[in-house]
Formats: sequence, C-alpha cells, structure tokens
Amino acid sequence: MPNSNSNSKHTISVLVENKPGVLARVSSLFRRRNFNIESLTVGTTDREDISRMTIVVNGDLRVVEQVMKQLNKLIDVIKVSDVTEKSVERELVLIKVKATSETRGEIVELANIFRGRVVDVSKDSLIIEITGDEDKIRAFINLMRQFGIRELARTGRVAMQRGEKVVSV
Repeated sequence: MPNSNSNSKHTISVLVENKPGVLARVSSLFRRRNFNIESLTVGTTDREDISRMTIVVNGDLRVVEQVMKQLNKLIDVIKVSDVTEKSVERELVLIKVKATSETRGEIVELANIFRGRVVDVSKDSLIIEITGDEDKIRAFINLMRQFGIRELARTGRVAMQRGEKVVSV
C-alpha cells in the first residue's frame, strides 16, 4: 500500500448510472476540491444502464480516500473502488506519424516490436495503434518523435483488478 503521506497516482473505478449529467457531476466534484484528474475514461459495462469511469488522480492516500467518500455521496454513483493495487492497467494510443518511402519500413518494424498495428496508410503518413501500460505508450511516442508526430490521441487508463476481486454492482 502506498505511503499515506506521499503523493502517488491512484486509479479509482466508479460505477455510475448511465444517464446524462453524471460525468459533469463527477468532474465538478473534483473541480470543487481543486483536485486534478490526470486521466478519465468512461464506457458502458456489460449492463447498458451502468457505466464504469476509470479516474487517475495524483495525491496522498488521505486525500484520495476523502474524494472517494465524496463520490459515494453522489446520487448517480453506485460503487467506488481504489483499484491501484493488483490491477491490470492499459491505455490505447492512435499516433499519426510522417512516413516517407525511406522511413516507412523502420516505422512499421518499430510498431511490430511494440506489438502495435498499422491501422491506416497514406502517401505521407501512417496511423499506428498501440495498447499497453503508460511506460510502454510513452516509450513508443518518444521513438516516433524522430519521424515527426502529426497527430496523437490517447484513451487514458482503464483498469481491472486481478483475480477473483471484482468491481461490480
């Protein structure tokens, strides 16, 4: 468990009712507490009426616990869990890179090393899809800088606890 006095990244899973305005209420809570959201992803679960928010925040354990208590008070929130420990975390990035006939092969080779996929090819660029943890994504982006990044889109972190432990209704 992280030291309660040190700032570290925490991944919070929030199950919410899937209806308009919920995301605004959750993000407003963070704004009122002057707490920065480093990453936020939202998507429906196996039930269409429930969405899962994965929120990454930087703070000490005491502050994160306080935010979780405040989240639990919101009417549309069903369940809040800190899934920082013992979880599988992934992020997706789409990256459009300048590509010439001379550099195209090297870019594709690097994408393959990172288990990426070329998802679009044009005369002067490639779009590559990479999935992995934050370090892997950062390393790939840094390698692509030498070729010239034209555009980049990241999903933010999604996480799920390992083993038998589940975050569900």
